[in-house]
Amino acid sequence: MFLNSSVQKPHHNDETKLRTASPDYVRLVKFLVQPFLESPQSLSVDCEISHILKRVWIRIAFDSADKGKVFGRGGRNIQAIRTVIAAAAETAGQSVYLDIYGSNAQGREGMSFDEDSEERLPAPKSRPREGNDSRPIVKPRVRSSFN
Repeated sequence: MFLNSSVQKPHHNDETKLRTASPDYVRLVKFLVQPFLESPQSLSVDCEISHILKRVWIRIAFDSADKGKVFGRGGRNIQAIRTVIAAAAETAGQSVYLDIYGSNAQGREGMSFDEDSEERLPAPKSRPREGNDSRPIVKPRVRSSFN
């Protein structure tokens, strides 16, 4: 058995190659989101990369009817999509921001579906208490004797 230790293997520094090349975010997002859509052609993906700031902004839009499928129960699907995109960005030494917008359907043009800006009802107002006492009013029980 001969080991040829005199032959030098070419030196490839894969880490620097990964750090300089940006992933194809548009194709990655389409690959992750399209399976949840009834009409995959409605998906619109826009990607803006700042090499100076090492940040990526991804904006996606799709039919409002598919919102529930894309987000998933409790936001699990969209959180998994965000996690995969963030992992891809981290390998390139970048940070990523994902914004989700509605389509032109039903007058919701440009409305963001992002968790922080979702429509919410105002909190219910508490009833004003009478008097200065913060304790509840307790009425005394009246005992009647029928003896």
